[in-house]
Amino acid sequence: MSQQPATSDNNVSREEILEVANLARLGVDDSTASSYADDISKVLKLMHTLSNVDTAGIKPLSNIHEACQELRADVAKHDIDRTRNQSVAPAVEDGLYLVPQVIE
Repeated sequence: MSQQPATSDNNVSREEILEVANLARLGVDDSTASSYADDISKVLKLMHTLSNVDTAGIKPLSNIHEACQELRADVAKHDIDRTRNQSVAPAVEDGLYLVPQVIE
């Protein structure tokens, strides 16, 4: 399926919405199609406006914060008390939790 260039006014018609909905086997009524057409046209107009913004000389960002995010050290901590945790379990045997069989 070849893409056609967007119209200069970036409007999507109700008929185009209904055609795409039909191709996708989606049930879209006329009033909903009109609403979708208006909403998508607004998004396309915004994208057109954004594509015309002069970004020359602006350094690309990897994230919106200037500073690097502080990360905690990836250090293993052995502070889990198995005996205390298993004391509240319904059934334990040889240090393992016993659960009901779910597959025969």
